[in-house]
Amino acid sequence: MKMQIWMICAGLWLWPLWAGAENLNWRGEWTQGGLIIGQAPPGTRLELDGQPVPVTPEGVFVFGFHRDAPPQVRLRAIFPDGRQERQSLPIAQRTYKTQRLNGLPPSKVTPPPAVLERIRRENAQVAAARRQEIPTPYFLSGFAWPTTGRISGVYGSQRILNGQPRQPHYGVDVAAPIGTPVRAPADGIVTLAEPDLYYSGATLIIDHGYRVSSTLMHLDQIHVHVGQKVHKGEIVASVGKSGRVTGPHLDWRMNWREARTDPTLLVPPMK
Repeated sequence: MKMQIWMICAGLWLWPLWAGAENLNWRGEWTQGGLIIGQAPPGTRLELDGQPVPVTPEGVFVFGFHRDAPPQVRLRAIFPDGRQERQSLPIAQRTYKTQRLNGLPPSKVTPPPAVLERIRRENAQVAAARRQEIPTPYFLSGFAWPTTGRISGVYGSQRILNGQPRQPHYGVDVAAPIGTPVRAPADGIVTLAEPDLYYSGATLIIDHGYRVSSTLMHLDQIHVHVGQKVHKGEIVASVGKSGRVTGPHLDWRMNWREARTDPTLLVPPMK
């Protein structure tokens, strides 16, 4: 039985994952799109489905689950004294909204051949920004909404255009007027600040350490530069309608490594 013991680690409330608060503690939702932040004894080694999960010298760790994560994952902990714990942990499965649109012009479904090379080049650029290794757990600052407004798009939803499934929507859309301030959702380092990508327009990526990153898309202006450290709540950009959009809004996405996580699971309901 889990012990009902609470701990504080780096300003975050954590609760036990396994019996014995001295072993492994965590916070977050074990669900598709969830992000887990936890604490282990310093020197612990972790593996998620056989892949190493970095642990800070203080014992802090983080990992997340993709939109389509399987129903369970295997977590292995090797503690400094040589003890090992293995657990198969359930991942809650979610149902996502699907929208079917038919009769659209082909140009609205498939990009023209002339821009395919540009899209591939920009995708590689974004992937490289998310692969940077920043060994500081800036994510411990906690997360806040980068802007406020009407929620116009939700995580995980998918459109089927003329019978062809499109990529799911991996972020949350917040409709707001052009020029509305966009703030850093957490502390971090800017790893991408591009004014004009084909799909996402003016795009900003902030790395929160240990491969956790926020992507802020369809911006009007970007006020920071690559390599700059930003703080939670600092104005870093403004809402726009750049890229492939129909109106002004902010698209906020989050990643842990290649896993697309759900930003709304890390913040309270918007006021």
